[in-house]
Amino acid sequence: MKKSIAMAAALLISCSAICMTAGAEDETKVYVTISDNNSKIVIAEEPIVVTDTDNDGKLTINDALYLAHEKFYEGGAAAGYKSSVGQWGLGLDKLWGVENGGSYGYYVNHNMAMGLSDIVANDSFIDAYVFPDPKDLNYHYSYFTIRNHADSDPGYETEMNLMYVDFDENWQPVTKPVAGAKITINDKETDIVTDENGSFKVTLTEPGKNVVSAVTDSVKIAPPVFTVNINGNAVTTTTSTTTETTTTTTETTTTTTAKTTKATTKSTAKATTANKSSSPKTGDKGAGITFFALGAAAAVAIAFRRKDEE
Repeated sequence: MKKSIAMAAALLISCSAICMTAGAEDETKVYVTISDNNSKIVIAEEPIVVTDTDNDGKLTINDALYLAHEKFYEGGAAAGYKSSVGQWGLGLDKLWGVENGGSYGYYVNHNMAMGLSDIVANDSFIDAYVFPDPKDLNYHYSYFTIRNHADSDPGYETEMNLMYVDFDENWQPVTKPVAGAKITINDKETDIVTDENGSFKVTLTEPGKNVVSAVTDSVKIAPPVFTVNINGNAVTTTTSTTTETTTTTTETTTTTTAKTTKATTKSTAKATTANKSSSPKTGDKGAGITFFALGAAAAVAIAFRRKDEE
C-alpha cells in the first residue's frame, strides 16, 4: 500500500513539472517602451510577459500595454490606461495617464500597427507614445537601427542610425534619417551628433541599464530608444548623520554639536539585465498547476492511508 501511495504522488508531481516546463516555453515576452506627452521616456524596453487580459482569445498590443501600465504606472492600469471599441475597432483612450482624444502612436518592430488588436509575437518591440499637442499631428515615430542588446562590459561601442517615419503624398510610410540630432545617455546630453545619414557611434561605460536616446529641433520626433546593460559594480553615495552631545557642569547650559559624515557604499550585485525579468510572471499557469498537483498528491496519500487503517 505504501508503494502505491508513493507512486501516485510521484506521478502527480512529475506531471506538474512537465506542465510548468511547457508553460514556460509557450510564454510570450515583449519589450515595451512608452513616452509621455512631454516627449519623455517613462519606460524603456521593459520586458512584459503577455497574457490575455481582455479575454479575446489572443495576445495583442492591448494586452501588452495594459500589463505595462499595471506593472509600472502608479495606480496600475486602472489609473493610467484605457481602451475601447469604436468605429475603427479597438482604440486607445488613455496612455500613461493622458486622455487627449486619440492622439497616440504605437509601433511594433518599427512598423505602424493596424490597431490595438494586432497579435504580438515573442520578442517583439512595442513602442507607444503620446502626442505633446493633440492638435499638431506633425509628430513622428523615430527609432535606432539596432535595439535591445545583450549584457556587455564597460567600453562597449556600437554604431547605428537614427531614423524617423514620414508619409508620402499617398500616405504611405517612408523612413528618413535624422541629421544633427544630439545623442543622450540616461537623460543626459552628450557631444555626439548624428551625421547627414543619421549615423553615429557611442561608447557606454556606466554600469547598469544604459538608455540611449536623441533630441533634435529639426523634426518633431517621439524619442527613440536603445538599451544595453553594462556589467560592473554600481557605486552609490549615501549620507548619514551622527550626533555628539556635550553637557557642561553649568546647571542650565547644554551644548549639542551635530556632525555630518558622507559614506560611500559599493554594491557587488550585478547590474540588472535589461532583457531579463526577475519579477513574478503575470498569469503564470505553471505555478497554479503545481499547487493543484501537490494538493492532489496529498489527497491521494491521505485517502490510501485511511483505507489502509480501515
